[in-house]
Amino acid sequence: MTLNLNLDELAQSGLIHQSWVEPLQPVQPVLLEIQSRLSRDVDQGRTFFPKPHNVMRAFTIPFDEVKVVILGQDPYPTSGDAVGLSFSVSPEQRQLPRSLRNIFTELQTDIGCAQPSNGDLTPWFEQGVMLLNRVLTVESGTAGSHRGIGWEEVTAQALSTLNNRKDKSLVAVLWGNDAISAKHYLDKSVLIESVHPSPLSASRGFFGSRPFSKVNKALEELGQTPIDWALPSYSALF
Repeated sequence: MTLNLNLDELAQSGLIHQSWVEPLQPVQPVLLEIQSRLSRDVDQGRTFFPKPHNVMRAFTIPFDEVKVVILGQDPYPTSGDAVGLSFSVSPEQRQLPRSLRNIFTELQTDIGCAQPSNGDLTPWFEQGVMLLNRVLTVESGTAGSHRGIGWEEVTAQALSTLNNRKDKSLVAVLWGNDAISAKHYLDKSVLIESVHPSPLSASRGFFGSRPFSKVNKALEELGQTPIDWALPSYSALF
């Protein structure tokens, strides 16, 4: 499957929700430039993640249903990990990325949830948690390799339009410097910030930051339903 970043065609194919076409229209030219760049890379033998049909997966959530954004850096650069939702992996993936393992450690400490049986974060997504990376693609094996090719403009547009909705406030969870650099697009939103859950930084402020309970407190104060952060676990099977 080749990469197609035409918004109307993405919506027609179900690869983004129709409600995102208008908010993202100002960056359609940028998306087409990214498409051309990545197509050239593929022609030269390079591989990028996630697979083309998952690149815009974060935008399959309806625009008006987004309550929370968890903003990360860029997709996992390892085969089989990136699925188009920040920090999430396929339920079949048994070896979890270290950042995700750290997220689950903090989830247990903060909320008391049982250890999840897999790394699929779709249950959060289905409750209105948009799992968005600042950059939506990455070259195989090279984290951060697609910074500066245009994705930052695309995700800035998405964040700005969510921030400026009239009828629904947003809670934004910013993990790491790449995510925190977007905070000026979120001046009307509730911000929950910490260092990235990466093994390089988790012990310097991610552990103990209690983002999950903070999100729910903020949602309740906004008059919205809190998120059920519990994910399917082995203990639930017995």
